[in-house]
Amino acid sequence: AMKRQNVRTLSLVVCTFTYLLIGAAVFDSLESPTEAKRWEFLQAVKNNFVKKYNVTDEDFRVMEIVIIENKPHKAGPQWKFAGAFYFSTVVLAMIGYGHSTPVTIPGKAFCMGYAMVGIPLGLVMFQSIGERLNKFASVIIRRAKRASGARCTDATEMNLMLATGMLSSIIITTGAAVFSRYEGWSYFDSFYYCFVTLTTIGFGDYVALQNDQALTNKPGYVALSLVFILFGLAVVAASINLLVLRFMTMQAEDAKRDEQDAQNLAGNIQPVTFDDECTYNIHGKLLENNYTTENDETASLCSCTCMGGTRCLNHEQFVDPDFQPTDIIESTLCLKRASV
Repeated sequence: AMKRQNVRTLSLVVCTFTYLLIGAAVFDSLESPTEAKRWEFLQAVKNNFVKKYNVTDEDFRVMEIVIIENKPHKAGPQWKFAGAFYFSTVVLAMIGYGHSTPVTIPGKAFCMGYAMVGIPLGLVMFQSIGERLNKFASVIIRRAKRASGARCTDATEMNLMLATGMLSSIIITTGAAVFSRYEGWSYFDSFYYCFVTLTTIGFGDYVALQNDQALTNKPGYVALSLVFILFGLAVVAASINLLVLRFMTMQAEDAKRDEQDAQNLAGNIQPVTFDDECTYNIHGKLLENNYTTENDETASLCSCTCMGGTRCLNHEQFVDPDFQPTDIIESTLCLKRASV
């Protein structure tokens, strides 16, 4: 049992690191040439700008800081209630865009404490909602199968995975269309944003509600974005719930198989006789007072544990009454049969 689990764990570790190496190689080949070209282009623009306006390196550094720090404020005040609620949602959902972060020491301390309580609460909530969604989907699937006259009307794990997968696809494709309309992104970039958000990767290269004072001027769009995040994460949690249940089922099956193997092993323990007439079981334990004779098999026809001695009150007759081995019946030796 333990050996099988160790092999499985080692296999998962090896597969994961192999997957990481493959991903690193693919990203290297896809992104490195573009990164080098972008760096060269930005350096050329910087040099031209510094030369044209005679800007010192220190002044240029100040301009960089001002531009970077001003970027979050394009959406309006980030720490008013709407922006703070959006930030709290991102923290609880573990998305972590990084578009807005606390800068004060009390704010950072509260953020850590808030996350320690909020993240487990959010995980439990999303898992509970996902479980309810799976239950609802199983009811719909059973009714659909009954209506179609299917022989098997049970909702299998594969059916539920397909249902949650379809629902996730609908949410992502619909959300991509909405964000493409409001944010001005291409549909592919919007789809990329929805996927990164609902998988809680949260790179932060694309963040909704960061343009045209959206947090203060578009309350409907803010509410739509929050509903998308919360409901989409609940659907993703439904899929994760199915995977967790599947893993637990595999673990239970392995435990049951191990228990059955142990029972079979215990049932197949046989005594082992050595030349010194001492009998041991498979674990090496001496079976005391178990002396064997050439009439062992005949004496064992007695259903009690006396090995055929005449002084045993529980001694029963042999199956064949005419067969009476006198060397055993007339013996006064009463030996107990060892339990195996």
